[in-house]
Amino acid sequence: MKRAFLVTLNCLLLHIAYAQYERSVLLPLPQKVEWKDGFANLSTVTLNVPDTLQNMVLQQLTNLGCVLESESNARLKVVMSDSLKCVSSNFNEAYHLLVDANGAAIKAVTTTGVYRALQTLNQLAFKQGNEVLVPACSIVDWPAFKVRGFMHDVGRGYIPLSELKQQIALLSQFKINVFHWHLTEDIAWRLESKVFPQLTDSANFERLSGSFYTIEEARELVRFCHEHHVLLIPEIDMPGHSAAFTRALGHDMQSERGMQLLKQLLDEVCEVFADVPYLHIGTDEVRFTNPDFVPQMVAYVRSKGKKVISWNPGWHYKPGEIDMIQMWSSRGKLHRGIPAIDSRLHYINHFDTFADIVALYHSNVAGVSEGNADVAGAIVAIWNDRHVDGIQQILGENGFYPAMLALAESTWQGGRDTYFYEQGTMLGADTSKSFSAFKDFEQRMLHFKKDVFNQEPFAYVQQTNVKWRVTDAFPNHGNLTQTFPPEKNLQKSYTYQGKQYATHKATGAGIYLRHVWGTLIPGLYANPQANHTAYAYTWVYSPLPQKAGIYVRFQNYSRSEKDLPPPQGQWDYKFSRIWLNEEEIKPPVWENTHSIRSNEIPLRNENWEGRLPIPVELQKGWNKLLLKLPVGAFSSREVRLVKWMFNAVLVTPDGKQALQNIVYSPDKIRETTENE
Repeated sequence: MKRAFLVTLNCLLLHIAYAQYERSVLLPLPQKVEWKDGFANLSTVTLNVPDTLQNMVLQQLTNLGCVLESESNARLKVVMSDSLKCVSSNFNEAYHLLVDANGAAIKAVTTTGVYRALQTLNQLAFKQGNEVLVPACSIVDWPAFKVRGFMHDVGRGYIPLSELKQQIALLSQFKINVFHWHLTEDIAWRLESKVFPQLTDSANFERLSGSFYTIEEARELVRFCHEHHVLLIPEIDMPGHSAAFTRALGHDMQSERGMQLLKQLLDEVCEVFADVPYLHIGTDEVRFTNPDFVPQMVAYVRSKGKKVISWNPGWHYKPGEIDMIQMWSSRGKLHRGIPAIDSRLHYINHFDTFADIVALYHSNVAGVSEGNADVAGAIVAIWNDRHVDGIQQILGENGFYPAMLALAESTWQGGRDTYFYEQGTMLGADTSKSFSAFKDFEQRMLHFKKDVFNQEPFAYVQQTNVKWRVTDAFPNHGNLTQTFPPEKNLQKSYTYQGKQYATHKATGAGIYLRHVWGTLIPGLYANPQANHTAYAYTWVYSPLPQKAGIYVRFQNYSRSEKDLPPPQGQWDYKFSRIWLNEEEIKPPVWENTHSIRSNEIPLRNENWEGRLPIPVELQKGWNKLLLKLPVGAFSSREVRLVKWMFNAVLVTPDGKQALQNIVYSPDKIRETTENE
């Protein structure tokens, strides 16, 4: 009787655990999921997998906390197949995953497909005491695009090998499958050469002297990427961005002697990356003085057994003359017959942590909803033209991990109807399909922020609950907090001094009135005007008096621009202002005070991601938050890119997450709960 009671109790506890995790958090969402009743208990498991996959599968199960036994009630079975039903494309990464009371079964065409299935299994699994449980389901999954990756410009900003491996390991869990390694720049040559050791001589570096990757480190990263089923694309930029080559070897790449030396160097590079199928040769942002240079280099690299990738705009190719192009800037164009990687509007060194991720999440790739012969996929890029202090700042200020999770989902799922500059950065109405999709993604992303990225720079916090009204400017506003009180409950419009003004709804912790890329990307205003002032306001309900923090910004300082810092005592050069309950929130003391524009002066605390939140106190009940948003000309001497925008969100005092027990409502409306 006692034993039967314990068995019944254990089953009840497992049922409760299953109910709690019935809606597993998956990212990216699979193409097809059918949830079933019950679960598999993989605490102990017997393997039935091909010998060649034993080590990979065992490592994944060990990471989950599963114990391998020769005879167990649960079995993990892997079957390699020549084809998969109901999969429409990219079979090499596709898989079937079936979970039931007997365990889990994976079917795939390739080892990579099995690896992708194991990442999904890892996300499905949850712990209940010492038990490893997986909800019963049937998943048929494949990527919409075959290239889903990220690029680091290590030529300008060195990133240690251990950190690159950490990023690859983390992001491969979310089916990111490409790392683009931009190894050379004007500033520095970051790959060791035994043939020309002067390339990495400290005397030939203009930044971070002596920081480079040894040949053995490069080979180690190739092996590491292979283990995580990530394609490594090394880039040796030519003939542009090659001043480091010229300084070290004394010859321009496009000269006859320079080409001879470069070919010797490429012999070594291709040997270092012998197990890598592609080599990226750059060709961007350069005046071609030698018409034979690019055709010769493409032919030479191909003769080494490599496929070749080249930037576009860059050299002009016809089908067959290059293996793949990578589009940069809005001028990048598709070329029929040449597969393309889309990186045009994916430069996250210009991104706002909150606003631009909305556009990235909703965007298709190069105008198509799934890959085809002309569109391979997308790569997110970080360009450190401006010197940045350390990897924490590079990742944090660029919103690296949130952006990568957005790209992971959008490029795996596909199905997006609009492009970055059509969708724009606005979240839209609460009732819209696009808002609901992003809110669901946000919840899943924040789950993994806590579960996977808790030790990593991850500045993003919840923003889908942050509601605003933004009003058009009006003249002679005087003391704003007295003459324009939000408690008048302004909605669609208001009258001031006999003139009618519109108001605009906005949602999010980052709002562009005019985007960094001007009117190319839609912002709040369809036709933004220079020398204009707008005002944003909301009410914040707090159930009790409490200390909090607030993240505030009125100009996002790009990580690739040599901008001047704000004037001391002002939030920005436009003289934006913010009040909470009639009390003005003052900016921090700016650490940078220089007046000479330089790429070698690192950003300090100009961006909110680089500082602690401003301490504030909320009173019990409704709190008024008000922002003044002037903009002068859309060009200035202080910053190259004028960003008419703002960030404002209340967070915990340590800044790690959004304040949870509050309500944002510009109309002072909140839903009461049964406990109130």
